[in-house]
This record gives sequence, structure tokens and C-alpha cells, in this order.
Amino acid sequence: MAERKKIGLYFGTFNPIHSGHLTIANHLVEFSDLDEVWLVVTPHNPHKKKKSLLDDIHRLTMVRIALEDYPKLKASNIEFDLPQPNYTVNTLAHLEDKYPEVSFCLIMGEDNLKSFHKWKNYEVILEQFEVYVYPRISEGKIETQFEGHASIHRVDAPIMELSSTFIRKAIKAGKNVRPMLPDTVWKYLDEMNFYR
Repeated sequence: MAERKKIGLYFGTFNPIHSGHLTIANHLVEFSDLDEVWLVVTPHNPHKKKKSLLDDIHRLTMVRIALEDYPKLKASNIEFDLPQPNYTVNTLAHLEDKYPEVSFCLIMGEDNLKSFHKWKNYEVILEQFEVYVYPRISEGKIETQFEGHASIHRVDAPIMELSSTFIRKAIKAGKNVRPMLPDTVWKYLDEMNFYR
């Protein structure tokens, strides 16, 4: 019996995807036992009107073009078809049904691990899925129940202090943020006149 393919799920609004996202996703796929990492684009929550959030399709397109040269990284729009507001636990269940031959894992930053106990059905997630945590500089502490937990793996990825919010504000202020974005994404943003 062949080993099940192990796929890490990296959720985000990716508004826009930047070099930090790419560095972390690539680090996880190259330096852990994950075979692939899927960047799952979180859709616009209809109950939250966020002016700064680009349409789902544009954010997905940027993720797709950012990953063109990375065969082990894939863009996923799986959450676009799920009822909103949606919870990670539902997405995981949906993916398991759709791809029974795959073993899915959850990727999160250390900042999310600190609030993980507030997630819907987090115990179910930990029972059924492995969680890969990359370092982030953030306030607060990790709940003791997660320290040394068998399902939680720490990955020593580079600490990326780059945020989409910072990039959006900088573009709006007319700054050159080109080194912070994959080249294809920068060109797309520039042509579409986004975030200005």
C-alpha cells in the first residue's frame, strides 16, 4: 500500500500574496514531510464588508500566478463553494470527503496557535489532523494543552515580518514595494491599478 500523499493547507486572504507567504509555503514543502502545500484563498465573508479586500477571483489569480514556478505549491479555491461564514473544521471535512486518498494537515502561524483554543471544534481538528506551526513574532502565550501535543509540529521556518496590510498601505502611499512581491504579482497589481 502506497503512502498517502501529505498535503499542508495554508489558509489566508492573500490580499495580496507576498514574498513572505511564498517563503513560508516553500520552506514547509521543502523542509518538512509535506509533499505539497495548498494555499487556500479565503473568500470574502458576505457579512463583513471590507473595502480593502479585493474580489475573490483577483486574489486567487494572484496566488495562481505567484505559484507558477513552484510545482509543489498549489492555489485552492475550495472554500469559494462552501456556505459562508465557514469554519476551518468544515473545510477539512469537505476536503477529506473529496480526496479520500490524501492526508491533509493544517498550517498556521504561532500567532494563530495562541488563539487556537477559541476555534470552532479545535479538539476535533487536533484529533484528526496534524498541525504544522511556523514562527511568528506575536503577543500572548500558547495554551499549555498545546505544548508538546502529538499532533502539533513546530517548523523552524524563517520569521517573515511582512504583512499584506503594510503592502496595501505602501502601494496607496505610492511607495515601491516590488521586492516584497513575486514579480508576476507585482506586474498584475500594477496593471490592474489595485490598492491605489
